[in-house]
Formats: sequence, structure tokens, C-alpha cells
Amino acid sequence: MFKILKAEQLSANVYLKVVHAPRVAKTCEPGQFIIVRLDEAAERIPLTICDYDREAGTVTIVFQPVGASTFKMVDLKEGDYFADFVGPLGCPSELVTDDFEEVKKKKVLFVAGGVGTAPVYPQVKWLHEHGIDADVIVGAKTKELLIFEEEMKKVAGNLYICTDDGSYGFGGMVTGMIEKLVGEGKQYDLCVAIGPMIMMKFACLTTKKFNIPTIVSMSPIMVDGTGMCGACRVIVGDEVKFACVDGPEFDGHKVDFDQAMKRQTMYKTEEGRALLKYQEGDTQHGRCGNCGGDK
Repeated sequence: MFKILKAEQLSANVYLKVVHAPRVAKTCEPGQFIIVRLDEAAERIPLTICDYDREAGTVTIVFQPVGASTFKMVDLKEGDYFADFVGPLGCPSELVTDDFEEVKKKKVLFVAGGVGTAPVYPQVKWLHEHGIDADVIVGAKTKELLIFEEEMKKVAGNLYICTDDGSYGFGGMVTGMIEKLVGEGKQYDLCVAIGPMIMMKFACLTTKKFNIPTIVSMSPIMVDGTGMCGACRVIVGDEVKFACVDGPEFDGHKVDFDQAMKRQTMYKTEEGRALLKYQEGDTQHGRCGNCGGDK
């Protein structure tokens, strides 16, 4: 059992839990995720790690309720428990694993959309703790839906806030802010964009115009978190990848976002899943050999 030490509502539809999970906290890195279950009969829910404290043995998760299980998670209070809190899973951010001397030379721009601000934060924080300042764009539909603004101010080199309705900061999409910064002479060696699928798609189309290599996180399409269900199958270049086992981060300029979004919609229905299995054959899931997907 994993105790919830803090439960907080960050905005109208985003919630935070700080969980006592020493083993996960000891080894996790920015970019990775965990899987939670409310009880032994509950479904598995993959969630990106938002923050961690190795000394305190805590891991912070942030989520937006979209189904029955995540709405039940909203009701969990300080002192309640998760039955399972498994991780760390997935691959850490390349900024953490690449040669540090090369990482120090890079001018990095982060683009966070909505709840995508949560997985962006630990990467920016890690860079800041290692003496590297990065520019950060955070976007939301309205001011009321912004999260982690104050936390991000403490670790970002420069923070640019965008709201779709113009209620706060730059009025417009994050793509408009990317174009504005580049137009003002800013130069970037790498962009990391995390948020809704449609946001990442257009962020990548924008950065491609400026020849800025871009990394995206495909965590929004994960369901099972092990590669067994096939939900997070994505085409990257000419290869089939699974976000939960090969990612969740990939080269955004190689991701087929249109195919991924269409597939995500189809996967929501039983008929759609049956059609995907027929169309994709052996590549429909992660081929673990133990999940029944081979039958």
C-alpha cells in the first residue's frame, strides 16, 4: 500500500497527489512514468512523474480525470492509499541520459500545453539543478486552467505564459509564441513539447519550419503501460513503436500524429479495436507473448 501524503486541486480539472513510494523515488528520472491502481480490482493507470524527492521517498503525480478510475482518484484524500504504485517505467528524457557536456551546450526550449506542464516541470527542474537554464512556454485555454506557474518560475531561465483566450500573458497558441521568440532572434538547439496530441503536432510543424529538432511525449495515448494492449502503438519514421516501452519520448518530426490521433479514436470502441487488430496483425501490440494478444 502506498500512502497519499498530499492531495490538492491545481485547477478546475487538474489534481495533484504526493505519494510515499521510496523505491520509485530512489531511481526515477524525468521523463519516466508510473502505473497506479486504486485497489486490487481496479484498472491500471499510467501517469507521468511530475516531481520526486529521493530523501523524503515521495513521488508527485498530476492528472486530469477522464474516466471512472481517475474520477475515483479525485476523491482520495491525504492519508488514503493506492494499492499499487509501480515504476519507474519508460525511458528517461534524453537530456538526462545524454552526455552532460553536450547537453550543457544546448539552448533548450520547452513547450507545455495544459496538463503537459506536469511532465515538463521535472525536466526543467533537473536542468536548473545542474546549472542549465531553459526557456519555457506554458499554454492553457484560460488563466484559470494554468498549473505550476510559480514552480516553473523558480526553475526556468525565461517563462512565457500563453492563453488561448488572451486572459493572461500572450494571447494565442503556444505556436504563436514559438514564432515570436524566433522572430525576435532567439536560437534553439532543441525543443521539448509535451501536451495534447494536437498541440504537439502543430508545435512540431512550427519548429520544423525553423529547423529546431523537437522531442515529444506520447504518454497521452498510453493505456496499459506495458505494451500489451497496443493502445500506444505509434509510427515513428518508418518504424512501429510503443510509447510505454520504447518511449514515451520520440523525435516529434518523425511521429505520424494524424495516424496516432485517428487510431486513438478507433481504440476507444470494441469494434475499433477489432479492426485495428485485423489491420495491424502482429504489430498491433508489444508482442509480450503473455497477454493473450497473440491469440
